[in-house]
Amino acid sequence: MPEFFRYELDAIDGDARAGRLHTPHGVIETPCFMPVGTRATVKALSPRDLEEAGAQVILANAYHLYFRPGAEAVAARGGLHRFMSWKRPILTDSGGFQVFSLKGTTRISGDGVEFRSLYDGSSHFFTPELAVQMQEKLGADIIMCFDECVRAGVAAGYLREAVERTAEWAARCRRAHTRSDQLLMGIIQGGVDHALRRESVERTRELDFGGYAIGGLSVGEERQRMLETMAFTAGLLPRERPRYFMGLGDPSGMLEAIGAGIDMFDCVLPTRDGRNGGALTSSGRLNMRNAAYADEDGPLEPGCGCYTCSNFSRAYIRHLVTQKEILGLQLLSLHNVAFLLNLARRAREAIIAGRFRQFREGVPDLY
Repeated sequence: MPEFFRYELDAIDGDARAGRLHTPHGVIETPCFMPVGTRATVKALSPRDLEEAGAQVILANAYHLYFRPGAEAVAARGGLHRFMSWKRPILTDSGGFQVFSLKGTTRISGDGVEFRSLYDGSSHFFTPELAVQMQEKLGADIIMCFDECVRAGVAAGYLREAVERTAEWAARCRRAHTRSDQLLMGIIQGGVDHALRRESVERTRELDFGGYAIGGLSVGEERQRMLETMAFTAGLLPRERPRYFMGLGDPSGMLEAIGAGIDMFDCVLPTRDGRNGGALTSSGRLNMRNAAYADEDGPLEPGCGCYTCSNFSRAYIRHLVTQKEILGLQLLSLHNVAFLLNLARRAREAIIAGRFRQFREGVPDLY
């Protein structure tokens, strides 16, 4: 691990783990949920909102920041922490998922990927080296390798090619990485093919990354196969390094992943759901446009200590949503993020107490 980082395990309960990842901008207690701030902002929420909700680390997207305002512009203003006034840890992804989601406009070679910008259609070429250089300029605490993320159901031959390319690019990212105050994570690919997942783990572990991420899942595959592949892959990863599942944020999925030994998660679900009038609760997702909530004086989630639930009723939030008031979307987004942060915190407490299985069984599978 780089000199500025240290990962410690506080407790293990079955396969579930409670740990602490020390970074230059603070300690991340795991398991943890990481809100997504794609363009250096978590939609509808201020840094103060996130701090008060208990967010330990947030994400930003290297692909989008490469185009607007540019990695150089962020670096000239002191890096992401200063640019967005966030004092706690930040993780940036490499842009791999965004590039490969532009199928039909990309041309992949061993060197990298040529694609057209979703902003203005201009042509660009991303390489593993460029992905690392961008993230070093942005200055996040944790950065990701450039990988090839393929959709579910791709032909077996192409899936193998993507695994091989991801491993080769990981080695190039490792060589390009120069900053000891940034933790570079390798990414595991292979779809739901367990043999390819094992091969991807072995080739990535050979490079001795500071942490490992499970990518290429939650991209359209059947959910049970996703969960089985996640658990299989997690069991192959080194015990002494942090583990990150990319793009997972539904409550039940998070708890399944925690039970499999995953430490970190991210997803746009809580803020996207909030902007669409949805509230995450222990009783399931609430559609706050429904007339049933017009006369309900209680909070979204009884017992929730977030700012939204401490101050506003379901009736008021429904009023804001139906009248298309921005405050309604802010309050829902804040509650949803706080709900997932609190779920991860409670899971950590249960692991330390040696009762994670009972905790998991007590949370309804409603998502």
